Amino acid sequence: MISCVAEGEPVPEISWRRASDGRSFADGDKSQDGRVDVRGRHGRSMLTISGVKLSDLGRFDCEALSRIGGHQKSMFLDIEYMPKFLNNQTIFYSWEGNAVNISCDVKSNPPATMLWRRERLTISAEGTANTRVHTTDGKSLLEVTPVSDRDFGRYNCTARNNIGAKYQEFILAQADVPSNPYSVRLSAVSQRSATVTFMKPDSHGGVPIGHYLVNYKEVGSQDWREVKSHGVQMIVLLTGLEPNTTYEVRVAAVNGKGQGEFSHTESFQSLPIREPSPPAVHGQRGVGKAYRLGLVKQDDGGMPIVEYIVKYKTDKEDQWMTKLVSGQHDFALLQPLQWNTRYEVEITARNIKGLSEPTFYQFYMPQKPDIIADSLFNSLGLGPVVGLGLAGLLLVLVGVDVSCYFLRQCGLLMCITRKICSKKTTTSGKSKEMEEGKAAYLLHAALDSDTTHIRGFLDGKGDGSKDPIVEMRTEEERITNHDGSPVHEPNETTPLTEPEKLPLKEENGKETLKPDMIEIKVHSDNSIHTKQDDSKA
Repeated sequence: MISCVAEGEPVPEISWRRASDGRSFADGDKSQDGRVDVRGRHGRSMLTISGVKLSDLGRFDCEALSRIGGHQKSMFLDIEYMPKFLNNQTIFYSWEGNAVNISCDVKSNPPATMLWRRERLTISAEGTANTRVHTTDGKSLLEVTPVSDRDFGRYNCTARNNIGAKYQEFILAQADVPSNPYSVRLSAVSQRSATVTFMKPDSHGGVPIGHYLVNYKEVGSQDWREVKSHGVQMIVLLTGLEPNTTYEVRVAAVNGKGQGEFSHTESFQSLPIREPSPPAVHGQRGVGKAYRLGLVKQDDGGMPIVEYIVKYKTDKEDQWMTKLVSGQHDFALLQPLQWNTRYEVEITARNIKGLSEPTFYQFYMPQKPDIIADSLFNSLGLGPVVGLGLAGLLLVLVGVDVSCYFLRQCGLLMCITRKICSKKTTTSGKSKEMEEGKAAYLLHAALDSDTTHIRGFLDGKGDGSKDPIVEMRTEEERITNHDGSPVHEPNETTPLTEPEKLPLKEENGKETLKPDMIEIKVHSDNSIHTKQDDSKA
């Protein structure tokens, strides 16, 4: 019985919660099995558990709650009980010189102390010459190494706490070898092999069986040959038999103690030598005009296959072509074959005894593939072929671009050419301007004064020849229009199109030559142009 009291204004209501399963109990509630009951009034609650079990062990929470607030307290239900043994195995097997561990597992509250006894004699914790005791919480381990028959028998484990004491008896039995297997059978007997099956022994001798031994020999021989099973598998394959020979076979089980008795001896006879079984065939297309036939050897009849005789022909011909393949090979390559043709194949295996029954097979050669594509894919592979395709596409694009350059003056190549040529034109234009400015400067330096007017024929003649006339004037004598505005005449340093005056840079530290300081006129006729009031030659 657990009580919980709470005070408050208004008086709180009290409820319980079991932590092991989260079940809540209010005033008047009961558990499904009726063992837990809650009663209370006026701030007091009583939780009653009838027939306490170990499953009731754990925390219980008491919660008081009103409209003002709530509070919670936890209580732990501790159940004390006398020791309980948890062992399922009470019989242990061993043999002289083989150590065995006898385990005594106990559950109790409070923890119990454990002692081992042998025929009413307590075995000390330090142990004896052939016994040792290892103890941990809730577990005690007795290690026994039998040295004689007296070490086998009964051992007692006693567990005690303040609630009570209990003991459990263990038996250390002397292990024995297994009994003999039975129902030995022979199956899949051939010229060179046979399969042995059997049933496990009725008794393993107290120690688990490790494996089985199968002995066999020829009738009349004293030498048994031995084959060990894989683990505890009850099937063993015998190989290396002689054809047409009678054998005897027997089986025994082996455990840790040793080998048990052999089973009853069974006899069987291997098969005589005969012709091989028909080979199994599977086809696969080869390279080019070839076809690969895979040969799977079946029963060779007790003797190695010498060769395979492969005959093949088209479905439209009557004459067979023959190909001999060594018996050590696992395939036959048929070539050269015809495209788009169906072939029939007949395959026979031969050993020293004779020929097997034939195996028939048909296959179809497809149409002739693209030689270039097929050779590329076979020799280079997919990756290099894709690379070659991309390279070819690039060459086509370059060819199209070159054609556009010459035919339509467009394309990538035309853009590159224009950029290069524009750079060269800009450089040459700048050089030409510098040369023209230098020439104008040198011509200005040759003039004696700003007021001198020079006119003359270059050849010194006036015979009406077509040689050009050079006329140089000062600023005051510049020709004007009828309205008095100056006439802009072209000179040899300016283009014949719309003139563009460019400032001339200084050179060698001299001042810049202004274009209005001098003008040069070139005439194609032999006349001399003068002003109206000009009377001097």
